[in-house]
Amino acid sequence: MQNFDDIRFYNKEEVRPALLEYSRHPMVKALLQFTFPDKEFEEIEEILKECNSIADFQSKVIYLTVERVLEKTSEGLDDNGFDDLDPEESYFYISNHRDIILDTSLINYTLLNHDLVMTGSAIGDNLVQKPFLMALSKLNRNFLVLRGQSPREMLRSSMKLSAYIRHLLKDKNRSVWMAQREGRTKDGNDHTQQGVLKMLGMAKGDMDILDYFVNLKIVPVAISYELDPTDMLKMPEVLAKRMQEEYKKSTNEDFNSIMQGAMGQKGRIQLNAGKVLTADDFAYIREQDLSINDQLKEVAQLIDRSIYRSYKLWPANYIAYDLLKNEDRFRDQYTDKEKRQFDRRVSRRVDVKNPLALNSYLLMYANPVINKMSLNEE
Repeated sequence: MQNFDDIRFYNKEEVRPALLEYSRHPMVKALLQFTFPDKEFEEIEEILKECNSIADFQSKVIYLTVERVLEKTSEGLDDNGFDDLDPEESYFYISNHRDIILDTSLINYTLLNHDLVMTGSAIGDNLVQKPFLMALSKLNRNFLVLRGQSPREMLRSSMKLSAYIRHLLKDKNRSVWMAQREGRTKDGNDHTQQGVLKMLGMAKGDMDILDYFVNLKIVPVAISYELDPTDMLKMPEVLAKRMQEEYKKSTNEDFNSIMQGAMGQKGRIQLNAGKVLTADDFAYIREQDLSINDQLKEVAQLIDRSIYRSYKLWPANYIAYDLLKNEDRFRDQYTDKEKRQFDRRVSRRVDVKNPLALNSYLLMYANPVINKMSLNEE
């Protein structure tokens, strides 16, 4: 049995001690008081004492935290496709990635609403450097993806990560969530990285890689926020990339993105689960007699197409596309009022006299439209 202690989330017996140790940390205390605004802290501590497992903590505390976030910062969350999944089964959910913490939180909130197996979820160790963040992540069933390693270390840790994912899915009947790429999509152009799939396939053993992917029961998920509360925070990196300049994160950039992502206004939110990928979905790939890398490329495109198909487009997406192209192609998809509201948002967030900045901002919202249109062109 491989030792996963350096990347795993808490075992059941570790939950109570961690809650006792960190419940009075100022940041954890603030989170708890946000979740239970009408309770004295002593009452909140009584709720924590009833949490003897991660499932207890997620259902008695974090579920309510997400509910409060949705109440205060959104116009509601809808979902589709999750009713088609089996409550007894574990699945490998792979989704587009827009928000550091909220993406996986909303998926698990939705899974709990549908009585489905909740996920162990991947998180970069760079995001949990502070002890209280590490504890919170392990209490939320996050496991670590180790960053900033040498090529040799990265290979070793990727093999361990792959084995752990297999262990969760097959030995523990625990669903797993992972983003389709390392880091968030900053420009709204969602693509699955082959490297993610290559890591996933490392634990296949003697199995054919496509058979292994069928065995994992992969479910592509499209997460769509009407408005991105972190859009302006993403702009410096987007602009640096377009100007082919090196971008260095500021000291608290990730933490600020987490806070803004949680507390900023998001409008409506839609989570859509695609169909479980089956042997039939992979049949055309198998017929082509491709190398492993080319097979992974095809699987990545298959996942992308599923996400594009089920991605919910909002008025802001259509408006951004029409502004970007100087057209009124999608004029029937938004009202004059929605157009005025989006125009105001753009003028407040970006220097409209800077063509590159304006173009980059509009692309954030227009790229999902362009990607969905690409399905019709195939």
